[in-house]
Amino acid sequence: MRQVHGGMDPGLVHLRVRDDARFVGHGDTVLAMQRDGWIGGGADQGLFVHETRLLSLYRCTIGRRAPLPVVVSNVRQDSWLGYYIVPVPGSEQDEQTFAQKAAQDALELRVSRIVGEGMHEDLDIANYSQQPAKFRLAFEIDADFADMEETRGERQQQGSLQRRWRRDGDAREFVFDYRAEHDYAHQDVSGHASIHRTLTLRIDCAATTPVRRGRRIWFDIALEPHGRWHACFDWKATIDGEPLASPGCRVLDTLNEDPRQPEAGFLQGSTHFATVESDTLAPVVIDTLGQARRDLSALRLQRLDHGDAWVPAAGLPMFIALFGRDPLTAGWQAAMLGSEMLQGTLACLAETQGRRDIAWRDERPGRILHEAHTGPLGALNFVPKGRDYFSLTSSGLYPFAVGQLWQWSGDRAVVGPLIDPALRALDWLERDATGQHDGFYASTTRSHQGIHNQAWKDSDDAVMREDGSQVPQPVAACEEQGIVFAAKLALAEVLWCFDRKEESQRLVREAAELRRRFNDAYWMDDLDFFAMGLDPQQRQIRSLGSNALHCLSTGIADDALAPRVMERLFAKDLFNGWGIRTLSSEHPAYNPYAYHRGTVWPVEHGPFAIGAYRYDCNDRVQQICRGLFDAAACFEYRRLPECFAGHPRDAGHPFPALYPAANSPQAWSSSTVIALLQALLGMQPYAPFEILLVDPHLPQWLPEITLRGLRVGRASADIRFFLDGDGCSRHEVLAQRGALKVREQPSPWSLTGQVGAALRERLG
Repeated sequence: MRQVHGGMDPGLVHLRVRDDARFVGHGDTVLAMQRDGWIGGGADQGLFVHETRLLSLYRCTIGRRAPLPVVVSNVRQDSWLGYYIVPVPGSEQDEQTFAQKAAQDALELRVSRIVGEGMHEDLDIANYSQQPAKFRLAFEIDADFADMEETRGERQQQGSLQRRWRRDGDAREFVFDYRAEHDYAHQDVSGHASIHRTLTLRIDCAATTPVRRGRRIWFDIALEPHGRWHACFDWKATIDGEPLASPGCRVLDTLNEDPRQPEAGFLQGSTHFATVESDTLAPVVIDTLGQARRDLSALRLQRLDHGDAWVPAAGLPMFIALFGRDPLTAGWQAAMLGSEMLQGTLACLAETQGRRDIAWRDERPGRILHEAHTGPLGALNFVPKGRDYFSLTSSGLYPFAVGQLWQWSGDRAVVGPLIDPALRALDWLERDATGQHDGFYASTTRSHQGIHNQAWKDSDDAVMREDGSQVPQPVAACEEQGIVFAAKLALAEVLWCFDRKEESQRLVREAAELRRRFNDAYWMDDLDFFAMGLDPQQRQIRSLGSNALHCLSTGIADDALAPRVMERLFAKDLFNGWGIRTLSSEHPAYNPYAYHRGTVWPVEHGPFAIGAYRYDCNDRVQQICRGLFDAAACFEYRRLPECFAGHPRDAGHPFPALYPAANSPQAWSSSTVIALLQALLGMQPYAPFEILLVDPHLPQWLPEITLRGLRVGRASADIRFFLDGDGCSRHEVLAQRGALKVREQPSPWSLTGQVGAALRERLG
């Protein structure tokens, strides 16, 4: 194992004595489950009270399928939460996998459990599809009253077990009544002993009436879109005539002990232990940043190396290939680590830039690659994925990334050859992507095997009208206009420095005109928000989602409108406590598991945090960074996945649920945490002038952080950022190698950089 600053680098080592998610316990009660959270009849599985296995079988089906466990975990040692999904029964089954179908048309079962002399469960079902759902929720339940030792060996005690189904007011009860007797004689003792133990399942608060037959209990349920169903399962134990008090219905809480429990007093009054950073998130931030570095490096596609420059794959396990927008995004977001990834990506994409007009691949001269896979189907041309151009976004990101490489490296020999490919990408956008939307950018596929929605959110159902109906393509998505705006300004800055001033000034004029027209066409004054896009008839798509994040991150939003958008983004229907949902939870098409209709995508938040800093909204920068780092603390290895479910962060949802097919690690999710830190530090490099501007706004949960070996151009520095005694953010340069002026002042330019003599004068 190798040494790193501050101790040992654990890599991917994650030692686990046992799978604690399978065990929930309190006092004399232990719930031992399968990995999926149910009890399948295994030797060590069951609900044990006083060393007696009361519940020996407990399985669930929805329709005829076992629900897919999205994520299950202990909340505390005495409580547990599981998220499960299935496709809406009766929905069309296509070529998607069960997990993908379940996510896109999610019927979610959430099971919350608290144990303690019995067990209480809250069962909640939500229909996140846009169609009515009729289905049967069924449980198979049994009890065997085996001794804990008997579950691993031969059963010795043999008693009588009666099962009764009865009504108690509005509730229903399933009673397992066990009696056993034994005449014993051992040396000098003999006698007669008996036990009488019962398990009663009390079903209360159920929205529909349960039916029981044999070991099965079921509910026939009908839910409208976004309809909900609830029931309480209270498992009560009686041990030899003494009824035990089950824990009852309580809110799951990850932070506070239940004051009603006797151990709460001890924990409150006993000795506490603390360090300087015990009350901060700093260790989580450091771990998350370190994991991001390792993950990006592990995703390196060595076959595409250009010397020291390199390209990451998009993500594991599905996206091990050369992509366009994924490594471009990862490269510029993680440029604080070094510019080699950005340099390698730009060089590879220049080599694969569109040269011919091939409809099957959506290839056009100047267009930037979407994906290039090396598998047999692609290599043999069964599908166009050997090299396809099914993305509008890649062509806008390319010139923007060239500008970022220039700011971080200042290397004329590296950046110079990339300028013309960047101009060709913009030429393609102007020539082929503006025809149907009056100068706004949109595209759809010409290929019979292509992707119809080629914007940032490229799933087929990512763009919905406010009534939940799907919008036909091509759509001029708001984020794509912002990306092109940022691209033109970024490349204009490079052109100016390369003494191509007429081309630079033209791009500045075009960007300014695009910004003016965009704010006129996309602004929805009654909603304080930008339209998600313009449909083929150039009508506003009045749905609210995370698309507007990009309007702030790219700087296309008018300065007067930005605060209104910012405020609306953090309303509870969009901000769930971890991040901004891809679609408002109030939208009829909202589904917390759908790929682009309710999930939270970490990648959208790094650029947004930098944009929020540019608009002087440092409180929002800190809020969004805190949400994402808190989310990272929940995931194994402190690794943010591709996306996660959009449930609200509250007592009923104490940790985020996963999108079941999420890639992890994912290059742009890893890189986004680097961009989050850049926003907190207000860091803006300008390598051509050997300048690094910093404007830190550290929150109390990150009082100090040191960057070692930060490279800007040919120089590098070790810089410590910290909160002083007055709570003000400061920096000190600990060491420096090469020529670099580190100045603490607000950035004088936007995310993309102002251009022209005024900027040169400021920087000079």
